[in-house]
Amino acid sequence: MSLRNLPSVDRLLAQASDVIQAYGRPLTTQALRDVLAEARAQARGAAGNEHLVAPLPDAGELLARARARLAALRTARLRPVINATGVILHTNLGRAPLAASALAQIEAAARGYSTLEYDLAAGERGQRSAQAEALLVRLTGAEAALVVNNNAAAVLLALTALAQGRAVLIARGQLVEIGGGFRVPDVLKQSGARLVEVGTTNRTHLQDYASALDEQVAVVLRAHHSNFKIIGFATEPSLAELCSLGRPVVDDLGSGALLDTAAYGLVHEPTVQESLAAGAGLVCFSGDKLLGGPQAGLIVGRRALVDQLRRHPLARAVRPDKLCLAALHATLLHYARDEATREIPVWRMLAAPLDGLARRAQAWAAELAPNAAVAGARVSVTAGESTVGGGSLPGETLPTWLLALEVAAPNTFAARLRAQPAPVVARVAGDRVLLDPRTVAEAEAPAMLDSLRAVLLEYRTNEP
Repeated sequence: MSLRNLPSVDRLLAQASDVIQAYGRPLTTQALRDVLAEARAQARGAAGNEHLVAPLPDAGELLARARARLAALRTARLRPVINATGVILHTNLGRAPLAASALAQIEAAARGYSTLEYDLAAGERGQRSAQAEALLVRLTGAEAALVVNNNAAAVLLALTALAQGRAVLIARGQLVEIGGGFRVPDVLKQSGARLVEVGTTNRTHLQDYASALDEQVAVVLRAHHSNFKIIGFATEPSLAELCSLGRPVVDDLGSGALLDTAAYGLVHEPTVQESLAAGAGLVCFSGDKLLGGPQAGLIVGRRALVDQLRRHPLARAVRPDKLCLAALHATLLHYARDEATREIPVWRMLAAPLDGLARRAQAWAAELAPNAAVAGARVSVTAGESTVGGGSLPGETLPTWLLALEVAAPNTFAARLRAQPAPVVARVAGDRVLLDPRTVAEAEAPAMLDSLRAVLLEYRTNEP
């Protein structure tokens, strides 16, 4: 048997009319070339033998491989999932779900042309993020604001524009790494600023900063403990004390709450307004964490400093697109109207009453009980804990009620839930699959229950 026995691309294309109709001729041709190349490599083996070490696939098998490859290409996209984990800002699942008004504004902005950089009244070019920035100024009390595409970009832009070629003071205990390998020292290096560590890992005093001050120090950076904790014998100066040193302070708040989290049973997360009141020159925070909006980096503070950032060439490279700005403006309007806890999903979840969560979990259990009994599973409602996630309020939890399914091979059950047409991401603890109503929207519940019934049916008809 020789490699010459493999059918040609043209011969395969002649038999692939259905594939061409579904995916187009160019994609089909490339897929067939790829599967033929793989077949040749497999037949020769790892050493590239002259004599074939594996049988050659026929035309039917090659076409089937090409179909599978193209089907995988079609499904390799962002898919909606139902988050039943109880982690409100689940980074792997896209962090904050958007308010209905934000979704409507995204659709409106995407459907056609928009006033992205156009002033209708003047009939000339306008500023890209003027409306969102005006709302940020109104809500925080800052002199000026700037929107970029994420908080890492906000910090990088601030340090590059204000401290390139000069020194930045930061406490050693704040030289952290957060999700995705984002390291504060690496950002400082990339900005062209020189890192000056002060204090020790657990204890840093104002005098440590004061002793390091010289004419080369351009900025004092504070990385807020929004996603880590140092407990025990630890101390560091307050933000107000840092602002007394006479250098601009850039406060990387991370999550950046505009509302008091203590009102919802959590510890108090310092707000953007409090950072500005303490004297921070710039405050950087995320749009898709506790703000509850789209991914964005938000910078508020003194006008002179914000203007320096706005004029820097890097600002163009990290600017937000029209869809981000549309969603951000709609989200901020809910704060301006004092309706965030009603309209913004993140705050609705944080504020969800415990008795309401219990009722939802009990209703789910009642609906699933017949299916669970037939499948040999046990369904119940149990007390549990939700978390904020997204690097916000580390170690903090909210009480909740969970739907618990006691099943054989719970990890297999959870995997099958994720494989449903409406994928459901749940928690597994011991021999139970746990689903938290706090992070499941009312509108998602019917689809989630359908997915659960489908998996329970599989468990009834097949051994798990």
